[in-house]
Amino acid sequence: MESSSTPARVLVVAHRTAATPALADAVRTRAAEGAAQFTLLVPRTAHGLHRLADPEDTDDTEAREVLTQALPVLSAAAGTPVAGLIGDPTPLTAIEDTINSQTFDEIIISTLPKKVSRWLRLDLPSKASNFGIPLTVVTPSEEVRATG
Repeated sequence: MESSSTPARVLVVAHRTAATPALADAVRTRAAEGAAQFTLLVPRTAHGLHRLADPEDTDDTEAREVLTQALPVLSAAAGTPVAGLIGDPTPLTAIEDTINSQTFDEIIISTLPKKVSRWLRLDLPSKASNFGIPLTVVTPSEEVRATG
């Protein structure tokens, strides 16, 4: 259990929803619950045939643009600077790589709404909950809290 003087480390995983009001609200709410350090992880995106042929061979330009837009929004919501990382094109692998290289106490995954979310179709929240870290899922229209 963390001491009250040690901020919780919160991994925020998002791409297209990284700068949305729903995610900013979730970060603001979490920051109000107690001291926290936030890190935004943006998986690189494989497009077109790269998704099938070689998803590892993707450019990180789009992910960098997401970080540029989202970090100021999330930092304002957190009340403290949010760190940014670019991860593997496969979201679950990006999360796994990140939690294997750093320690996190919580994960927030932000997705598009259920009708259009590839991450929800891939069952990313359920798979990420297998890491045993408390997990919050945020979509622009809803927030579902589950524990790992």
